[in-house]
Amino acid sequence: MNSCANQQISVSLQRNSLNMKKVLFLFLLAPLFAAAQDNILFAEGVSPNLFVSHKVAPKENYYSIGRIYNISPREIAPFNNLQLEAGLSLGQVIKVPLNSTNFFQSGNAEADETFVPVYHVVKDKEGLYRVGVNHNNLPQETLKEWNNIKGDAVKPGAKLIVGYLKVKKELSLLAKNGIGTSINAKTVAAAKTEDRKPADPVRTETVKVKPTEPVKIDKEEAVKTEKPEPVKTVKEPVADSKRAAAVKSNPGESFKSVYDAQKKNGDTEEAEGSAGVFKSTSGWADKKYYCLYNGATAGTIVKITNPANKKSVFAKVLDLMPDIKKNEGLLLVVSNSAADELGAGEVNFNCLINYSK
Repeated sequence: MNSCANQQISVSLQRNSLNMKKVLFLFLLAPLFAAAQDNILFAEGVSPNLFVSHKVAPKENYYSIGRIYNISPREIAPFNNLQLEAGLSLGQVIKVPLNSTNFFQSGNAEADETFVPVYHVVKDKEGLYRVGVNHNNLPQETLKEWNNIKGDAVKPGAKLIVGYLKVKKELSLLAKNGIGTSINAKTVAAAKTEDRKPADPVRTETVKVKPTEPVKIDKEEAVKTEKPEPVKTVKEPVADSKRAAAVKSNPGESFKSVYDAQKKNGDTEEAEGSAGVFKSTSGWADKKYYCLYNGATAGTIVKITNPANKKSVFAKVLDLMPDIKKNEGLLLVVSNSAADELGAGEVNFNCLINYSK
């Protein structure tokens, strides 16, 4: 009896020991499973200093983290003002740079690599234009295509794909979320539309705004007008002819119809103050003008009037004004072609604006 009881106790202890080992094994693997699942990447900062945050897990070092994000550990350490030889601490949060070696917005990868989406969380009062500028001047049309966006507006808190991390399939847990070895660069390539003939009247150009440099403005409704040759008569559709005539006879009113529609759907706001000027390549031929303004959402059309000579133009709001010293005290900033139409040149001037929220 005692021998039989002892055998049963021994078997029971062995089973309990086996179960404890299984539980311990699963417990040790839990962080790895969590890491494999928590692989949604969010870009932080602004170009050229974009990065993703990484929390150091057990047994991780610069080299293992570098393999996850496909970047040299010698780039991670100085980006964080750290010494590579000093190592890392468990739970420490470091910044992993997104640069030309691992972050892409067009192109192809090797067969053993894949592209993993990198997201940006839209902030309050942040439009597509600003998101694009902060992420390597990514064109708005590309943002719309990647994120299935129809209009110009985007809600705060929305998660937008702003690029892709290229990783090795066999070395990175992030490869689980890979989308393949090629990024659709159709809209990225469209930045150089002047080098080819468009198939239809709609033309897309890149947006690139810098306070002191020429700007290429995104034009969603550009009108294609053809100048007749000296010995030929070019027949245009009636609608296009009327539109071209309207632009010619009413300079600065290309966005007037949109302004009138917005005016019917909301209360009219009015403001007066100083206007600054940024350089752009838009508006000189098609009379489509743009501005940066903090009081209205992107896509709003504002009527800008120069009280000195009563001249007016209709301009589309691209985004908020950059928070820089040059813009301190300004009501808005307009393209230099709009300022020229208003008779203001390229210096700050007083203006009156009207728009509907």
